[in-house]
Amino acid sequence: MPAYSYTALDISGIKKKGVLSAQSERDARKLIKELNLTPMTVQEAKGNLSSLSKVKNKDIVIMTRQLATLLEANTSIMEALKITADQSSNKNLVHILYNLREDIIQGKRLGLSMQKYPGVFSDTYTSLVSAGDSSGNLDTIFDKLADYLEESASIKQKVLSALTYPIILIGFSVIVIISLLAFVLPQVIGQFIKAGAELPFLTKALLALSNNIVIITIALVVMFFGFSYLYKQFIKNPEKHIFAHKKLLSLPLIGNFLLTSEIERFSSTMALLLESGTNLDVALAESSKIFSNKYLSQLILNAKNDVMEGKDFVFTLSLIHISEP
Repeated sequence: MPAYSYTALDISGIKKKGVLSAQSERDARKLIKELNLTPMTVQEAKGNLSSLSKVKNKDIVIMTRQLATLLEANTSIMEALKITADQSSNKNLVHILYNLREDIIQGKRLGLSMQKYPGVFSDTYTSLVSAGDSSGNLDTIFDKLADYLEESASIKQKVLSALTYPIILIGFSVIVIISLLAFVLPQVIGQFIKAGAELPFLTKALLALSNNIVIITIALVVMFFGFSYLYKQFIKNPEKHIFAHKKLLSLPLIGNFLLTSEIERFSSTMALLLESGTNLDVALAESSKIFSNKYLSQLILNAKNDVMEGKDFVFTLSLIHISEP
């Protein structure tokens, strides 16, 4: 479905700009009017709405909770989408919700319609909605999805809060050390040199570091970008990508933190999928997509294949060891 960018006036005469998807310019103008806007200019935009729309995770959480509440109150999905769109402050999300409503009116499944917006709705999200749509339990699915998203957002916020202080402390320490080496140390040592004092080896080494601090900093930056480029080239091969992510889990402290975080997300997603009535093999396939670590993702996909071959799920999981290739 093509995307249309528009300029319109609201009821207060304030100019608004946005993007929405529609079958034609005429349909686009109709959707704009449904938003209580008066269209001024409407033209087809390059790309599609899924690439143009940007929706914050916070807005997705609020939208999901509102839909869950409305559906639990026996509101139809079409009316629930309209009410949620009218109450949303994110214009991109408003357009998406109206487009989803239009698709449902045309007889399309909600989960399939959501797949048009991969940048907004994750694979897990659309899979759960599809499962709820098929079983007639959309209200329960949206309620569980809202709980899941809120918990995920809370955990993410806690992690960011825990990392903020160390990052600030390390950054400030680096700035102080560089400032001491670049400005303070040369002046202090200069006084000792004028006095004819013999400088020890360690002091001479620090002085040499101070005199070349700019060159050293540039060299470190070049090395960082160089290693980043080489790493990106290395992981273009899927097998090497998996190998690199496996080694990442072996790093002291960091590896254990990443492993714990990934397992927590996987377990929460699996629980949500299985509670929604999703088959075990499908749940494993969908849950494997939430891993940012390719090695762990591959392990779960292998477990899914074993389950499909008739092997016991618990026995299959017991064979998984992070230390094995």
